[in-house]
Amino acid sequence: MDEELRERVREEAEIHALVNAVKHGSEPEVGAIMGPLMGENPSFREHGDEIAGVVAPVVSSVADSGEGERRDRLAELAPGRLAELEADEEEDDEALPDLPNVDDEEGVTLRAAPNPNGPYHIGHARMPAVMGTYQERYDGHFIVRFDDTDPETKRPDLDAYDAILEDIDYLGFEPDEVIRASDRMETYYEYARELIDHGGAYTCSCPAAHFSGLKAEGEPCDHRGKAPETVHQEFDAMVAGEYDSGEMVLRVKTEIEHKNPALRDWVAFRMIDTPHPREEAADYRCWPMLDFQSGVDDHLTGVTHIIRGIDLQDSAKRQQFVYDYFGWEYPEVLHWGHVQVDAYDVAMSTSTIREKIEAGELTGWDDPRAPTLRSLRRRGIRGEAIVEAMVELGMSTSDVDLAMSAVYANNRDIVDDETDRCFLVREAEEFPLVGSCPDAGHPPIHPDHEDRGRRTIEAGDAVLIEPDDVPAAGDRVWLKGYGCFSRAGDSLHWDGQDIEVVREEGVPVIHWVPADDNEPVRMRTPDGDVPGRAEASLRQCETGDLVQFERVGFVRVDEPSDEGDGEETVVYYAHP
Repeated sequence: MDEELRERVREEAEIHALVNAVKHGSEPEVGAIMGPLMGENPSFREHGDEIAGVVAPVVSSVADSGEGERRDRLAELAPGRLAELEADEEEDDEALPDLPNVDDEEGVTLRAAPNPNGPYHIGHARMPAVMGTYQERYDGHFIVRFDDTDPETKRPDLDAYDAILEDIDYLGFEPDEVIRASDRMETYYEYARELIDHGGAYTCSCPAAHFSGLKAEGEPCDHRGKAPETVHQEFDAMVAGEYDSGEMVLRVKTEIEHKNPALRDWVAFRMIDTPHPREEAADYRCWPMLDFQSGVDDHLTGVTHIIRGIDLQDSAKRQQFVYDYFGWEYPEVLHWGHVQVDAYDVAMSTSTIREKIEAGELTGWDDPRAPTLRSLRRRGIRGEAIVEAMVELGMSTSDVDLAMSAVYANNRDIVDDETDRCFLVREAEEFPLVGSCPDAGHPPIHPDHEDRGRRTIEAGDAVLIEPDDVPAAGDRVWLKGYGCFSRAGDSLHWDGQDIEVVREEGVPVIHWVPADDNEPVRMRTPDGDVPGRAEASLRQCETGDLVQFERVGFVRVDEPSDEGDGEETVVYYAHP
């Protein structure tokens, strides 16, 4: 490499290092910029062995500079690239607006409040993705509170507590505090008694249908005027488990003629006979309704901003009555619409997914057909790709559509540079090779990283190709990394290694594997299992490795076979 070329490499490397550092707000690394550098500068590729040595000191120098210096230097060298980055930053800010009324001294405290009835499905990811992003933006406090005070209709799954925390970790966030509402029953009883003292609650034994009729007419029931002493006695009897389910409730006294019937004297506590699955909470029978429990917890844990679905607008209005009795200030509230996700036949509902698992229609929460985070993780989708897609949805109060293609595009940007290539042939057709063929093909390990070297695929006497790639009689194909062949009868005849036939004559480039030395593969996809044959290099992969099957897509190795044992390698398909 002459000095003039070295200087060009240094200049381009500095621009790429600066772009990488400014975009990600971190120190650049040689490996992260080599792909884009070589991709944008094809003339560098023939000097691949020398390029990294020239690039390394440039990247080190950029890493030693501060953020302001990096932006100034990028503005000097490539102002257009800096403008693009700043435009992207503005778009990100617009997608997720600043939180309203942030007190700089008080800071920001946010909470995600999952119902632990199963691992997260994809729609659930929006809450921790946005909460975690705001936590980072404001250096705030992030609470995960398990709202598990309904042991009957929304019965908790004991495995779901840890599963949900694992899902949040997969997305890249760590809560500052984890709370289980079922651990806090005595606290809820304490505030219920105080509410009774304030004249804000009364015990009611009206049958549900009878009270519903009164409420619809805006008329009080006979129990509304009970003396506080009586209410205390009956509430204590509820806590002691002396009533059966449906026999007695504690109601918050609101406005019995309120224009919204849903806000009229709503239930704060009810009796449930079904024991809680957690041993620590199994003896309780008097359980708070979500609006009471959540309202009290939000105040006691210092939550400053609540984000919830637009369908839960009445929750804030109900809780405001409790806050008024106690003289508390209600947190800021932001509402958003539901997330609709395409690409799945299975409904995005925890209960529906559970039913399909129990019926044997899905193999588990991480089945590739399940719309769950566990499934995406097993398929090789990075949590960061999901977070980016969720943040891009913004905070619209309308229902929003999440195209899985957006998640896949994000993931492709993240993993493409680090993922080695491999050939996989599905529905293989075998063709003998005729002529003076080389012994092996040598496609690159990664097309943008010549420095990583090339694979060696021993061709043998015949190859397997896919049906759609089979040339018509007399037509030619280019076996990638190997050479040009023309079809004569049921054989492929060697035509040479002049790549110009691809560039000038449009000879199609196809992938292939040897017929006699390949790896059997079962590729698990959202549409079902796909068998195939991969090149032997797949045997070197370990569980969790990502591979791109060229012209097929990205996969995560799930169950590698032992070399030579005849067993198939199981991979999970991620996306094209």
